[in-house]
Amino acid sequence: MTALPPAPEPAAPLLSVRNLEVVYSDVILVLRGVSLSVPARGIVALLGANGAGKTTLLRAITGLLPLHRGRITKGQVDVEGTAIVGAPAPAIVRHGVAQVMEGRRLFVELTVEENLRVGGFTRPATAASESLERVYAMFPRLAERRKAIAGYLSGGEQQMVAIGRALMSAPRLLLLDEPSLGLAPKIVEQVREIIEQVHAQGTSVLLVEQNAVMALAVAHYGYVMEHGKIVRDGPSEELRADQDVRDFYLGGAVTGELRRSFHDVKTYRRKKRWSA
Repeated sequence: MTALPPAPEPAAPLLSVRNLEVVYSDVILVLRGVSLSVPARGIVALLGANGAGKTTLLRAITGLLPLHRGRITKGQVDVEGTAIVGAPAPAIVRHGVAQVMEGRRLFVELTVEENLRVGGFTRPATAASESLERVYAMFPRLAERRKAIAGYLSGGEQQMVAIGRALMSAPRLLLLDEPSLGLAPKIVEQVREIIEQVHAQGTSVLLVEQNAVMALAVAHYGYVMEHGKIVRDGPSEELRADQDVRDFYLGGAVTGELRRSFHDVKTYRRKKRWSA
């Protein structure tokens, strides 16, 4: 396995989420007291099955909950000590937070360059042009295909555009929602290398993933979310060594219906001990 990037020095968190609760349509409680943090110049992985609440957490951070009839009912979200709960999404982008949504969400009828320039809409023209050149330096393939229509790109190229578009705002914190989803293993490795590049340039990353192998290979620290709660956290090395995490997320013996939840793995292992 590839060695992890150097861990950041201990510091006040760039992102701090404390006791967060989120409700959809004033009825469905999705997040139930979630707390986590992302240090400056750190990479943090958030693992969990579909429906665990991972995307809802990202929406709460970036101000997109109102678009989905969701609202924060309790808790706090701070970026560099500044509360951002209730701030509109453009203001949160200006404060240094950018998100790459699940499924990439490109403007498929626009060119690569047009998609990238959309990401710099909060910045002055000169600064946006400088960011564009930095994105092209990071992704030479996009420079080659700058006039290509985004909808005709490969999945890997589209993911490059999505990440590049987010980087156009020069964020201090990049939120990635399932960046490896639907990609071939070779392209997943490229995505991992891209995350390392972004981190090396000074940007913190919160990586939401079901691909725990990739996520824990690149992250310094990880959280496991289940049913809207954080049920486990620790340094990536500890999570990779944890038998429950290995069974459920890293290809252990538990399969089929028992893979519905993290706690089912614990029940499965206890039953095996009792029947031994």
